[in-house]
Amino acid sequence: MRSLLSVWLICLSAAAAQSHPVLPVGSPAPDFALPGVDGKVHRLSDFAASQVLVVVFTCNHCPIAQVYENRIQHLADDYKTGGVAVVAIQPNDPKAIRIDELDSSDTSDTLAEMKVRVQYKHLTYPYLYDGDTQQVTHAYGPQATPHVFIFDQERHLRYEGRIDNSYRTELVKSQDARNAIEALLAHKDVAVTHTGVFGCSTKWSEKSADRTAALLKLEEQPISVQRVSKADLAKLRTNPSHQMMLVNFWATWCGSCLAEFADLQDTLRMYSVRDLSLVTVSANMPDEESNVLRFLQKKHATSTNLIFDSDDTAGHQLAFDPAWDSAVPYTVLIAGDGKVLYRKLGSVDMLELRRTILANLPAEYIGFNQYWLSK
Repeated sequence: MRSLLSVWLICLSAAAAQSHPVLPVGSPAPDFALPGVDGKVHRLSDFAASQVLVVVFTCNHCPIAQVYENRIQHLADDYKTGGVAVVAIQPNDPKAIRIDELDSSDTSDTLAEMKVRVQYKHLTYPYLYDGDTQQVTHAYGPQATPHVFIFDQERHLRYEGRIDNSYRTELVKSQDARNAIEALLAHKDVAVTHTGVFGCSTKWSEKSADRTAALLKLEEQPISVQRVSKADLAKLRTNPSHQMMLVNFWATWCGSCLAEFADLQDTLRMYSVRDLSLVTVSANMPDEESNVLRFLQKKHATSTNLIFDSDDTAGHQLAFDPAWDSAVPYTVLIAGDGKVLYRKLGSVDMLELRRTILANLPAEYIGFNQYWLSK
């Protein structure tokens, strides 16, 4: 498995900073009028009464941004009656995010998906969307998510950088954003006006070509289907691969199977870099294999694809799971040790499934897993 921290924690190059420069300390706050998850348009002028304005650029898909959601919420709550306004802005262009860059998220960064996240995590601070034009993002120049900008009452920038010094709460030693806020509330100079940021790099619109190239590469992969015996299915259930495996039983004549098939393929593409495999097993008859293959090719099904090797459908089902003797779709998520983590007869709740995957995939920091266990 690739090193997750090497992917998530970036060193910002001088070239990147020159391409998208950060708003200099002392600059006036760039204006904005952006849609929020609450269905309203939020403007800079809406916060004019606040002595301090905190603008945090953050997003859904980045695991560092995820673990900072509670800290942003705590900032908003702690200073709610103290003359401080906190607003979050999602800066990424969703069309510039490759699907494998969603390896730590249940959703991407569209406004609709931001609403899903806010509902899931019960976030109440203003969360605004700038992914379509990135005009506000260009004006502020956030280099990563999260990246915080703190303005005084005259709306001049007095601090920009990280919220604190570590995404791991037990290692936090410097409350940089809070220090700046407290100084401004006390009408004092901010001692430290800039700190380096860490997290996932801002996904600027010019990266959309990378996303397109990645999709084309996926579509070039050969698609195949192999016949599977009852003995093979019994072995499959033990998960001999010893990595997390998602198994989906389906058929071309099953409407609900076809409706969720693309989402299951996307789930594989999101998490395969973290050692998730997907096995699809068609319950079609063996002489229907050509039709099954055509469907798999149409959907660019890069999963391992199987089809029953005889018309003994019930026997194949029982071989995989003696407790399953009913219809398709039937989906099972199996841990590397063979433990069933998720089982669903009928259509899958895709968000529930993805959150279960994320809660159990190996991660270098347990907090990334715990994020998906708590609401």
